[in-house]
Amino acid sequence: MRAPLLPVLLGLGLCAPAGASAVQPVAAPFQPEHRGGSLRLTADANGGTLDPQINYVSTNAQIFAVTNDGLTAFAKVDGPGSATIVADLADSLPIPTDGGRTYVFHLHPGIRFSTGQTLKPSDVLATMRRIFKVGSPTAGSFYGGIVGATQCLKDAAHCTLAGGVEADDTGGTVTFHLTQPDGEFFDKLAMPHASVVPADTPIRDLGNIPAAATGPYRITAFDPNHGMTLERNPYFHVWDPVAQPEGYADRIQYDFGLTDEAQVTAVENGQYDWMFNNKPLDRLSELGDRYASQVHIQDMFAIFYVPMNMNLPPFNNLEARQAVNYAVNRAAMAIFFGGPAVAEPLCEMVPTGIPGRIDACFYSKGADFDHPAQHWQKPDLVRARALVKASGTKGAKLTLIVPNRAVDISMGIYLQNTLRQIGYDTSVKFVTDAIEFNYIQNTNNKVQISLTDWFADYPAASNFLDDLFGCENFHPGSDSSINISGMCDRTIQAAMQQAGRISVTDPKAGAALWSQVGRQIMQTSAAAPLIQFKYIDLVSKRLGHYTYTLLYHMLFSQVWVQ
Repeated sequence: MRAPLLPVLLGLGLCAPAGASAVQPVAAPFQPEHRGGSLRLTADANGGTLDPQINYVSTNAQIFAVTNDGLTAFAKVDGPGSATIVADLADSLPIPTDGGRTYVFHLHPGIRFSTGQTLKPSDVLATMRRIFKVGSPTAGSFYGGIVGATQCLKDAAHCTLAGGVEADDTGGTVTFHLTQPDGEFFDKLAMPHASVVPADTPIRDLGNIPAAATGPYRITAFDPNHGMTLERNPYFHVWDPVAQPEGYADRIQYDFGLTDEAQVTAVENGQYDWMFNNKPLDRLSELGDRYASQVHIQDMFAIFYVPMNMNLPPFNNLEARQAVNYAVNRAAMAIFFGGPAVAEPLCEMVPTGIPGRIDACFYSKGADFDHPAQHWQKPDLVRARALVKASGTKGAKLTLIVPNRAVDISMGIYLQNTLRQIGYDTSVKFVTDAIEFNYIQNTNNKVQISLTDWFADYPAASNFLDDLFGCENFHPGSDSSINISGMCDRTIQAAMQQAGRISVTDPKAGAALWSQVGRQIMQTSAAAPLIQFKYIDLVSKRLGHYTYTLLYHMLFSQVWVQ
């Protein structure tokens, strides 16, 4: 196999390892001479529902970053400062009282929705209730600590959050009461799921109908098979350029339907300004040779991993799951993504740059939990085969579910062969990327094993450990069950809760506890981490003011096309 990346691509300049930023974010001065024009985007498929409180895929998260707002946000600035939490619809970040359990937010006055309605504290209260009533994927994990949330999780239809959220329309304030301190509460309020929508927003999945916007753009047209159009929100004004800056393009046209190969060609030819999908391996040399000035390699908190269903054969057997972890060739997975410039083997579920990592490799040739390796070395197929034999699952039929994207297909076929090599009768099923993530979450589909990726909502170990393996995130029969492995270990759950509590007052001690949780999760082998990766952004020659944030990625509002 030829080198996946030429030296010119290696020399484009990689970001320093990412992490929680101490950099004070500063908004770039707006340059009105570049205002106008149409930004043209392309992806293989739509990102699912337009409901910001239900959607949980990165395709639409980038859209919501320029259409919707929460009480808080991650700074919409280029570079490391973008990992900083800032006030958004609120005029400042309040200092919590009552031992860290009470927050009083004061709203910026005069903010209006794209419908013309004035945003009020009562809209915030209705929004928080709606999170539970529509079954938001993070209702329990992110907002379950609000007083009254436990009852809402049991009886969503009658959710009131009484005693938990208080709205004062006259005073312009919203007060939150938590059951216990939460050092990540500001981060959670910055999530699209906490985007504030009008109180009269229907209590159901909005589907193809966009929610009213507060940001610089609003969705004016959407065809799930062809594309969406965003235009300026006529009621938007800048209240804080760091939280939500003015947009440059007058119009954003986002088309669906091109394969990732076709997307690369279209951007190279100037037909589109940006593409969503990962760049296929066989195009990377070409990009490095001929389009290096249009390529940006960026850090992000993102991983590929293989969740295994702990409630279905053969992976209801620990030894079977351990066998997969020993067998996977993480170096090969990194090569399929683009090589060492953009991907590296991952031995645990928390990526580099986030406090609370283990920084040890248990599933590598010559390693185990008593003798961990410092770095991943190579797969151990001999040990994997022995574990399969000992588990009594040899010969079991497996169906591996994989997204139908070029990079994923290459990984999936390689994984299929690996699973066959260790004794499983494995077939692979390629599923349209637009539905794959929801499909593998729903237990009704009886998915045994799958390949997927995970992008951090915010830079914290909990976002990889609690979100993906917490009991509160396993919802049988639901498309919103991000605990795909179906793991629910009460001892580990208690350790997660303790780590969350300690992190509020002692982040260093909290990180040490999260590291212990990560080790416990790897001992269950509920999933096989594969790689941590950077993002290769390809843009058109005409696109200027390229702006990349660690969590929203390329910021559509801040690039210009004229």
